This record gives sequence, C-alpha cells and structure tokens, in this order.
Amino acid sequence: MGAVGRLAVRQDVLESWLTVVDADTPRLRAERLNELLAETSAYPRLTDHAGDGWHIHYRDSDLRLGAVLRALISVGTALHLTGRGMDRLRHCALTECRLPFGDFTRGGRQRYCSPTCANRDAVRRHRAKVSRLTHS
Repeated sequence: MGAVGRLAVRQDVLESWLTVVDADTPRLRAERLNELLAETSAYPRLTDHAGDGWHIHYRDSDLRLGAVLRALISVGTALHLTGRGMDRLRHCALTECRLPFGDFTRGGRQRYCSPTCANRDAVRRHRAKVSRLTHS
C-alpha cells in the first residue's frame, strides 16, 4: 500500500473515531465506540512479540495498519472513558482550533486542547474587555 493509501486509511480511522467524540449523549458515545471495538478489537492477551517485555494486546496479531489503528484508538478511548468518565472527550473551545482531545484533568473541566489555545483565548478575552472599557 502506498503513502496515499495509508493516508486514506488513517483518515477513515480518524473520521470513525470523531463520531465517538461528537456523540452528544453517553449512550450514543458508547454505541458508536462499541461499533468500533467490534470491528477490530479482540480479547486481551499477554504478548512479548518483540522481545521487549510483556504487555497486553487487545487485537489480533495479523491485522493491517488501518485495523491496528482502529483497535488501538478504540480500546484506548474505551479505557479512557470508563476510567475518567464518558464526558471526557471534547473539542477545543477555541473557535478556530476545534481539535478533539481527551480530558485528563482531575476535575474534568478542561476546555482547550493545549495551553497555547487557552492562552490565545485568554488574550482575546482580555483585549475585548480592554476595548469595551476604553470605548465606553
């Protein structure tokens, strides 16, 4: 498979995952994630396939790239949501960004994908406030 084919596979995997991020209820999020899990994940098993130490795989060993990505992303997302909360996936609050992210904060109130976006939005709010005060 060429680079263009691999890119298309990755894009398809990410588009499928975004349907989970975009789900507006925990039940719908779980349904969409269960569909992804059913496609490629498998029962957990211990493996030392590379000789670099034992670890858990949640997928069969003979999968192609797209299926491996789908399995890793869907299992990782399931572990994140069940461990942190079903509402711990969202899009960045910065309008021009909107990247999806997993919220790992203690309180579960992360609004931005990165400190850069949080700072950019804070500067924008500050400038808007100063502008309102100076034009009043």
